[in-house]
Amino acid sequence: MRHLLLLLIISIITLPSIAQKPCSRPEFRQFDFWIGEWEAYGIKGQKAGDSKISVILDSCVILEEWTSAGTQQGLIYSGKSFNSYNAATKQWQQTWTDNTGNTTEFLRGEGGNGKIVYYADKVAGQGGKTFMRRLTFTKLSDDKVRQFGERSDDGGSTWTTEYDLEYRRKK
Repeated sequence: MRHLLLLLIISIITLPSIAQKPCSRPEFRQFDFWIGEWEAYGIKGQKAGDSKISVILDSCVILEEWTSAGTQQGLIYSGKSFNSYNAATKQWQQTWTDNTGNTTEFLRGEGGNGKIVYYADKVAGQGGKTFMRRLTFTKLSDDKVRQFGERSDDGGSTWTTEYDLEYRRKK
């Protein structure tokens, strides 16, 4: 009877930790400010596209589904990004892939205080030359997020803007 009681007590104590989702710790939730449905606008106020951000795989991945507002090279540009916190490296990571056959892997990322900064160290450019990318997401308010894309051709010493978008939550 004692063993049965002890087993019952141990089960009650350990059950909540077993039932807790593996990606529920605070570091996994640093990018939740981006979850929702958005319209994205460029710095001159022109609509760039629409983006739906959702949580998948038991809250371990933040999925972006992007569609451009207009056509680019004869097609509506679309893509998806998979964003996750890597507990082993203690880094945020993003893999972006699109309907033009391009993929960018941001294997380093820092998060906290309403901001995520990603780095892609070796992006293949035209002619096989590599460059770096930096991608910063900043929570401006509950209904606005800034996505700022930059590139560096000199190993991160200097950066030039590739795009600057303001995401506005759809109501």
